[in-house]
Amino acid sequence: MDQATTLRQIVKSQRAQEAGPKPRSGRPRVISITSGKGGVGKTNIVLNLGLALGRLGRKVLVLDADMGLSNLDVLLGLTPRYTLEHVMNGRKDILEIILTGPEGVRILPSGSGISELSEMTFEQQMFLFKELSRIEDDLDYLLIDTGAGISSNVLRFNASANEVVVVANPEPTSITDAYALMKLLAIKYHLRDFGLIANAVISARDGDALYERLNGVCTQFLQVNLAFLGAVPFDANLRKAVRQQRALIELYPASPAGKSLSEIAARLDRAGASTPAHVSAPAPAPAEKPASFWDRLLHWQKVR
Repeated sequence: MDQATTLRQIVKSQRAQEAGPKPRSGRPRVISITSGKGGVGKTNIVLNLGLALGRLGRKVLVLDADMGLSNLDVLLGLTPRYTLEHVMNGRKDILEIILTGPEGVRILPSGSGISELSEMTFEQQMFLFKELSRIEDDLDYLLIDTGAGISSNVLRFNASANEVVVVANPEPTSITDAYALMKLLAIKYHLRDFGLIANAVISARDGDALYERLNGVCTQFLQVNLAFLGAVPFDANLRKAVRQQRALIELYPASPAGKSLSEIAARLDRAGASTPAHVSAPAPAPAEKPASFWDRLLHWQKVR
């Protein structure tokens, strides 16, 4: 092998490393994706963002945190044989119930047999969070698909995440409920940073208008920071994908909504560690490392 060939191989290897996934540092980014009301397309946003991040080479786990009403597996046509119910009753290990979807994205099915966290005993909560914390070491992202509304479960999952992304559409009720959710999180849990995704908009101008409207009231009355992550246009291909029980990013990546979701995922990924994490009341943790998502969630379960 001559010197020129060797140099070309070295350069090729370096470029491949630069183009590959960024090295992880510490715990995964925990992003809760939430909404003030149901029916705004939140779960589809979570699912497709997860797949888009997977295409970037990231290790992603999606948790359906709407306990008892799990439907992420349904959107992907997956049939979980075991769920968190089997972990809670000691029949299965947490690693045995995780499903693998497209792009290597892992899905943690909560199933229909799990009651709300607020209905569990403290011992049950501790057991569940201890099991879930075992997954963190091999992740870049943990995406939390919260329930809609302002229940205690929704609020606590959001309060425990590093980043909170609110999904809203142009309907007045969606905007009003998104504001109500952020207001409660700001007042009760002292959150000061939120992201916004405008979904099912007719045009980019509609997305900008939605953001400006919400940002105006948030700035004036809540003194919180609302970052606009992007708008996802109304796209008939989404309904087609749902009917086929496949993700939009998987079937129609070049569709208007598919492109927008890929751009939002890339924007989130580029932000990386520079994305401001909200600060809430301190959760107990060993001094040598920061509290995990599950530590923080358990903290809120005890004190609220």
